[in-house]
Amino acid sequence: MVTLTGTSLTAVAVAIFAVTLTLVIAQPRGLSIGWSAAGGAVVALLLGVVDLANVARVWDIVWNATFTFVAVIVISLVLDRIGFFEWAALHMLARARGNAKRALLYLLGLGAVVAAFFANDGAALILTPIVYQQMRALGFERRQALPFVMAAGFIADTTSLPLVVSNLVNIVSANFFHVGFVTYAATMTPVDLVSFAASVAVLFVFYHRAIPARFDAQELPSPAAAIRDQSLFRVGWVVLGVLLAAYLASEPLHFPVAIPASIAAVVFLALASKSPVLSSAAVVREAPWRIVVFSIGMYLVVYGLYNAGLTVYLSDLMRSAAHSGVVPATLVAGFATAALSAVMNNMPTTLIAALSVHGASVSGATHRALVYADVVGADLGPKFTPIGSLATLLWLHVLDTKGIKITWGQYLRQGIVLTIPVLGVTLVALAGWILVVH
Repeated sequence: MVTLTGTSLTAVAVAIFAVTLTLVIAQPRGLSIGWSAAGGAVVALLLGVVDLANVARVWDIVWNATFTFVAVIVISLVLDRIGFFEWAALHMLARARGNAKRALLYLLGLGAVVAAFFANDGAALILTPIVYQQMRALGFERRQALPFVMAAGFIADTTSLPLVVSNLVNIVSANFFHVGFVTYAATMTPVDLVSFAASVAVLFVFYHRAIPARFDAQELPSPAAAIRDQSLFRVGWVVLGVLLAAYLASEPLHFPVAIPASIAAVVFLALASKSPVLSSAAVVREAPWRIVVFSIGMYLVVYGLYNAGLTVYLSDLMRSAAHSGVVPATLVAGFATAALSAVMNNMPTTLIAALSVHGASVSGATHRALVYADVVGADLGPKFTPIGSLATLLWLHVLDTKGIKITWGQYLRQGIVLTIPVLGVTLVALAGWILVVH
């Protein structure tokens, strides 16, 4: 193992991070993000940028988040296969009674609920194709269907704030700062409602001219027809109810949310194995196992930046803003994390932000503001650019397979215009709520 110090350590740490992130985003020749991150971690270990003690520290940070995320996606995949989300979308469209703007509002509400309980990835990657399919079945032209598709992807991230399990970012941050499920939800649920309202407002302002006035509701299939396994559908509601209760009990009983989430995933897989309409083995194969390797590898690479002392600059910025009060601290931390997420992806940014808050050495309401502002920034900041999150990259790929090509220029114009006001309003709401409840 090579021993590096000073400027050599900094240069090597930055180089490893830059190359690894480039490979993760570009995925040349289909190279898995897991292999890219693992390769970067191995190089960092061999060159002495990180050590074995850092491996243990990173594992302690990511294991709960990673396995919770995988479990939630497995549950989402099973429910998607039996038509759960299509059933919900058809109910929303039926309730709109032919009013297209009302339909968009209801679908946005559904997207927010799905993001809250099944994570932003589940909301974006599962709900978007369903929404697009239904819009095309109703005879919407591409220009008319686009607002619904873009809104589904946008709302998945901007409303992924309320629960620890709503976003991988949330789980990592809550685990790092030892924030319980109930404490987190009590702080972020009101903030998420503000983010939802702001998102609805900007989406309607931006897309109102492209949304048709009416659609023929009689063309919609019955929601009941979407359910492919009635028995599993009914039992699924019970399992989800028990899972939510377990989440709520995780804080007072002091157990990680990965435990009930994993148990629920195993139960769903066992039920799926007896279903005539889906294969539990196929669901297991489609689960995002690469995220396990990616989380450990990428966070080791990021920890190299911390060892090189590079997070001190963000810590200094946060400490300086904290001296001015909760509101400036919230805005500075939130926008700084959002900007970093937009240009270097929100997953590595999450750990950088957490280490920076830890290094800022502030306490009380200001510390809480920094912790939650970083979550808001890492959840919403990825909407600025196509590379802001892995979910966005996968979402764009899904749209491309449906014949909807969105260029980087188109995405950036819409992403920046839509995200800045929502991010600003949400951060102000967060600061105000922290001042109220502190």
